[in-house]
Amino acid sequence: MTSEYTAEDLLPISGIQHFLFCRRQWALIHVENQWQENQLTYEGRVLHEQVDDPFFTESRKNIFISRSVPVASYTLGLTGICDVVEFVQDTNGVFLPQKGSTYQPFPIEYKRGKPKKDPVDEVQLCAQAMCLEEMLSVSVPEGAIYYGQTRHREPVHFTEALQQLVRDLSLEMHGYYKRGYTPKVKPSKACRSCSLKEICLPDVLNKKDTVVSYIKNYLGEL
Repeated sequence: MTSEYTAEDLLPISGIQHFLFCRRQWALIHVENQWQENQLTYEGRVLHEQVDDPFFTESRKNIFISRSVPVASYTLGLTGICDVVEFVQDTNGVFLPQKGSTYQPFPIEYKRGKPKKDPVDEVQLCAQAMCLEEMLSVSVPEGAIYYGQTRHREPVHFTEALQQLVRDLSLEMHGYYKRGYTPKVKPSKACRSCSLKEICLPDVLNKKDTVVSYIKNYLGEL
């Protein structure tokens, strides 16, 4: 597999979820380095703090569990952290010298809410799996997302369609990042729960008047 990106080019895996949810949100965070927390992002951060512990490992019969596993793909140009990777003993897995046997990686991502209609969570998990495949030279066909609201694991199968979506989104993300491009506002219902709505200003910037006209009108009313 030929590397396409260098270490300096790698973008955060977590951003692929933002990108599919809203290109503008992603650009505000990853191109313009803007961030603002709200209750939803706070709850998500607390959940991850409870899960992430790079020094924690656990063994259960034919499974051992690692947390905060760093991953990267120089083909996708992505890097990040897997919340949890369960390594299940399997003859079709990758040989791990420290365990003296072959194991199949099974990535698990933790989310605060519940399953969504769009595959915004699935693309992030799939990207993690594709990184594991590249790093370990082993197929990673499935994983799971644990939702804090339902307290239930949702299985995710990494179909070719889902993997292609990850490839397409990664390529598009790198194009935006290289250009320093922030898309224009496209308001939707999702804007109401977005932590960046006070920075993005979807109601203001979506008006037919330009921002300059808006400011002039505002000053004229004073």
